[in-house]
Amino acid sequence: MVELKNDRFLRALLKEPVDRTPVWLMRQAGRYLPEYRATRSQAGDFMALCQNPELACEVTLQPLERYPLDAAILFSDILTIPDAMGLGLYFEQGEGPKFRKPLQTAADVEALPDIKIESDLSYVLDAVKTIRNALNGRVPLIGFSGSPWTLATYMVEGGSTKDFRHIKAMLYAQPEVMHLLLDKLAKAVTDYLNAQILAGAQAVQIFDTWGGVLSDAAYDEFSLRYMNKIVAGLIKEHNGRQVPSIVFTKNGGLWLERIAKSGANCVGLDWTINIGQARQRIGDHVALQGNMDPSVLYANPERIKQEVASILADFGSGSGHVFNLGHGIHQYVEPDRVNAFVDAVHELSEKYHAIK
Repeated sequence: MVELKNDRFLRALLKEPVDRTPVWLMRQAGRYLPEYRATRSQAGDFMALCQNPELACEVTLQPLERYPLDAAILFSDILTIPDAMGLGLYFEQGEGPKFRKPLQTAADVEALPDIKIESDLSYVLDAVKTIRNALNGRVPLIGFSGSPWTLATYMVEGGSTKDFRHIKAMLYAQPEVMHLLLDKLAKAVTDYLNAQILAGAQAVQIFDTWGGVLSDAAYDEFSLRYMNKIVAGLIKEHNGRQVPSIVFTKNGGLWLERIAKSGANCVGLDWTINIGQARQRIGDHVALQGNMDPSVLYANPERIKQEVASILADFGSGSGHVFNLGHGIHQYVEPDRVNAFVDAVHELSEKYHAIK
């Protein structure tokens, strides 16, 4: 077993002392990088890239060649599970993901197959193994999945949506059908994340991208409840080391206390909440990840540095902070702005940590 040369990210997730605040970016392997665009063009399309373990490994490592990041994240897509369930995932240029067979009736939900992760999603597990081998202990590898609610949203709407009409109609008019779907997805996500851990992922994140569109009561019943089930079912230790988990609900600032009780080691924050206030509310119980507005990266390096300094000061001294954006990096960001961001986190955070 290769020794991990930089475990700052894992230590921070467990609120253990670190020498400086670790940093990575959601969607760090992506369209803002010219080398990513070249590899995607070579693959042919987005799903072909995801399904090629060698090319998925290549794009996972690309940002690490440019920036001194403290973690790598598996290159894949949150919609691999619905695709494996036979819904016919495809991507249209400029329009995002779509499904050829969206779920429209109770019968559609009942007919969803139980997927076998090792065979149906073998390309993801092969990518995890390939990436871990290529990293050779350089930094930890993060595995991930979409939350059941977020996956269900795409599956019922048939793609991206602005009004959530079909999914919310099912939630309120046919809650028993909604719960059946979410139960199936929670089981699949638990199995999927555990398979990633066994393949080599050293931490996992649940992306609840659309949890924030729910009402207060509906969030508990239809999103958080199922993420709690997943976290409870995760492998907590592998190869003699704890495997931390992160739960990230975009626009979830109202529910931080409840999310902190999910059992996850870390709560991801978007940019709409002050991280110092979030630490006062839940920081004794969990680590925090976030939470710079991705649009700050359109600014000049000095302004980026100011924003990093402000967030670090708001969090304050001690461990338990993983610096990140409050959502994925935008595709139009200039790559050199990320240099300014990562360098600022490492340079300015040292004074907040006792370890030298």
